[in-house]
Amino acid sequence: MRARSRIVVEWDDGRSVVRELRSQPPLSLLPQRGTAASRSPIATVHMVGSATTPLGGDDVELEVVVGPGADLVLTGVAATLALPGQGAPTSRLVVRLRIGDGGGVQYLPEPTVITRRADHNAELHAELGAGARLRCREVLVAGRNAETSGRFRGHIRVVDAAAGKPLLVQAQQLGDPTLHESAAHLAGRRVLGTEVLVWGEDPSTGLAGPWWSLSPLAGRGSLAAAVGTDAVTTGRCLAQAIAGHPGWMATTLTTATR
Repeated sequence: MRARSRIVVEWDDGRSVVRELRSQPPLSLLPQRGTAASRSPIATVHMVGSATTPLGGDDVELEVVVGPGADLVLTGVAATLALPGQGAPTSRLVVRLRIGDGGGVQYLPEPTVITRRADHNAELHAELGAGARLRCREVLVAGRNAETSGRFRGHIRVVDAAAGKPLLVQAQQLGDPTLHESAAHLAGRRVLGTEVLVWGEDPSTGLAGPWWSLSPLAGRGSLAAAVGTDAVTTGRCLAQAIAGHPGWMATTLTTATR
């Protein structure tokens, strides 16, 4: 199945407004509505799987354009199962984020489970304007309970378009038996979580705790990583990691006092 989806968000009269919203199965995009949405300066869009996806052979792309000063929260509603297909075993998901000057995006999908015999490729490309902010979370589960993992290959590229240089280029893999045997990969655990934060002030040095770390990037931004035995525990470890990020916590405290 081939699908192309697009979101455009702009700042208008004190709030972020979804100007364009197009989606095709297996990915549906649903904007938040109601009183809470009308009062919030931030636009929220939910990603809903309208069919079994990603299934081997699926080719899905999502383009997100956020204008200067606008803010978008793009969030999942349920975990994703990467499944094998017949004849065309590889599935592909590409997300492209373009964030204007002073804009912000929080891309927060639910965990992706790489089931046995699945072969899934995922790419995320983000271009940030001057003063733009990004929070991007990914939680990968290597197989269902008591199941070996299929193959996953991920690529994340975050570029500071204003400065004309990359902030982060990262590749991830699951399902390689050689990697899984290495203590340097998942340390015997089955869930890998990462979170990219380009959001105000970064920590001056790296931070670490049991099964998590937070590392400032060379340009601007930070990368949190955690491993765990299940998605819930790994998510909590990521939350502990970003709690050490001064820029993110300052934003959280400011929002809580409004």
